[in-house]
Amino acid sequence: MSTLAEIMAWLVAGSNAVAAVVGAWQWWRVTPAPSFWFIARAAQALAIAQALVAGGLALAGFEPGNWLYWLYALLPVLVGFIAEGVRIASAEEVLEQRGLPDAQAMGELDERGQRSVVIAIMRRELGVAAIAAGVVAFLALRAIVEI
Repeated sequence: MSTLAEIMAWLVAGSNAVAAVVGAWQWWRVTPAPSFWFIARAAQALAIAQALVAGGLALAGFEPGNWLYWLYALLPVLVGFIAEGVRIASAEEVLEQRGLPDAQAMGELDERGQRSVVIAIMRRELGVAAIAAGVVAFLALRAIVEI
């Protein structure tokens, strides 16, 4: 049973580490990030799978070396939910910083102004998601240690 827990944790750590690096690179270069979002969503799905496997292992009577394994196996899901909330709020914050009451008000800006707002929102969302992926990768590595 510990082998299954370890495999899942390595998958979560690896996929989220890749997502964090790709996201950080695309954030740095200010480039569109379709590949990042595919990798990030796959990594999030693996984190959910890890939590489900941990639940199944708990029901099967698995006892890890340290109770902290349970925390590190389940926290990535919570980190993902929090990151999604922050990511969604980031668009509002960018609009607020530019004195725009809502997204429709952005239509009153010239093309350059609209592009500037869109890029700022994209970078902020990308940064939040990349940081969250890095945190999840760290938590998964901690889960491995505690198995």
